[in-house]
Amino acid sequence: MGEEANAARNEAAILAASLNSELDKFSLLPMALTRDPQVKALVEGDLGEAASLNRRLETLATQSDAAAIYVMERDGRTLAASNWNLPTSFVGSNYAFRDYFKRAIERGSATQFALGTVSRKPGLYIASRIGPAGKPSGIVAVKVEFDATEDSWRRTTRGVYVTDADGVVLLASDPSWRFHILPGNEAKERDLDLDLKQFGLSKLPALEIDQRDRGGEIVQVPLVEAQQTISPAGWDLHLFVDPSPRIAAAVATGRLAFVLALAALGALAIAALLVRRRHRTREAAVVAERTAILRDQLSQANRLATLGQISAGVNHEIGQPVAALRVFAETGEKLVTSGRSDEAAANFREITRLADRIGRITGELRRFSRRNPAEPRVAAIREIIEGALLLLHDRIVSREAGILLPPAELLDVEVAAEHVRLEQVLVNLLQNALDASGPEAPVSIELTIAEHDVRLHVLDEGSGIDELQKEKLFHPFATTKQDGLGLGLVISRDIMRDLGGDLIFAPRANRTCFTMIIPRSL
Repeated sequence: MGEEANAARNEAAILAASLNSELDKFSLLPMALTRDPQVKALVEGDLGEAASLNRRLETLATQSDAAAIYVMERDGRTLAASNWNLPTSFVGSNYAFRDYFKRAIERGSATQFALGTVSRKPGLYIASRIGPAGKPSGIVAVKVEFDATEDSWRRTTRGVYVTDADGVVLLASDPSWRFHILPGNEAKERDLDLDLKQFGLSKLPALEIDQRDRGGEIVQVPLVEAQQTISPAGWDLHLFVDPSPRIAAAVATGRLAFVLALAALGALAIAALLVRRRHRTREAAVVAERTAILRDQLSQANRLATLGQISAGVNHEIGQPVAALRVFAETGEKLVTSGRSDEAAANFREITRLADRIGRITGELRRFSRRNPAEPRVAAIREIIEGALLLLHDRIVSREAGILLPPAELLDVEVAAEHVRLEQVLVNLLQNALDASGPEAPVSIELTIAEHDVRLHVLDEGSGIDELQKEKLFHPFATTKQDGLGLGLVISRDIMRDLGGDLIFAPRANRTCFTMIIPRSL
């Protein structure tokens, strides 16, 4: 049973990390939107922004996989929403009664898991206040639904569910467990009206999971349960692993061994070997399938969490050109009216340049957030580097020391790989280097061109990595960051090896260096 308990703990840790990353991806979205000029204008009374903002929120919800993104004024009435054109539209509805609305107004941000009043679908609501505490002007909220996550759990696990601080089941691989309460918690006094509004039930039933009846197996034993903490305060993930197949196989093998021993020792040895090999093959296939699904989920969650971390900078990168576009357009109109056509033409050229820049930024975001990787293709290493720098541009220009780049003639070398996944690895490495370095310390990208591969080195002169940390660099959940998951380097190396290359740690003198080994185009 010790082996099964360890396996359960490891699998629960991977599932918890995947869910944490999914939640991190959405946590910064409402916060970034509270600083959006169009959102501020709407809650301050400019209702002419509503139609345009509805369409923007609809696009953003599609790109981020959010169930809904909506903006409420100070009294709780919804002014704009991503589902504005659906029968379940939030526009016009008042959500001042919701706990997340009240707490976000008071504290600046809040979360609440609840049943939708319009859609009747459960989800997590993440809310951020617009304006200061003394003078709030509204709320931006994001609703996140977990249908895809729960579907994945049903395909790959025996049973898994997530509870809040009061022991109420919020997410589950078995839908019939949702909004039940763990044994021992049902005796606590609860607000029946509040439960009815939040969960659709005034009386939450106790959770009962049959841990023994599993369809006539040779041996029936209790499931092994593992538990992991999730980021929102008080959330816990519970995972069940069934040890009975392993035990049943052992019992069946023992019985077979006893019978065959009476017949012939030689036949026993051959039969036992075949049974063990078949059992191991079946077990390995199940583990391989489960690992592949979880690896894909973690890679996508890591990529979207990275986008969440840089969303404020990207918003700034887009916001500045948009403001400049307006100024150039207004000035150009006046210049045309006054007959100064040459100066007006210069303004229109600037408008074209700024529009192209916005297009490059939004295109890079769409490519980077894509759920399914594209087919490998031949690409210049310049494309990968420029894409990563575009996503991190706001953070880079805010430093006194920028990013030192390789000579221009090396950037045209072609590699054979998948563009977005290479870019994901490079963004992770640059984020780590910038985190480790002070604002005046340089961070460098260098290239070494070999016959069969290109080696891209990311170097920094930060705090360095000690001997103990070196041993655990590529171990899951090993991190020196206070808020880190310890999965970035593990996922990055996994991506590089899947692409036929590798990711290695190769320090140089007093500089930390990580090297991406990328196959060349032949």
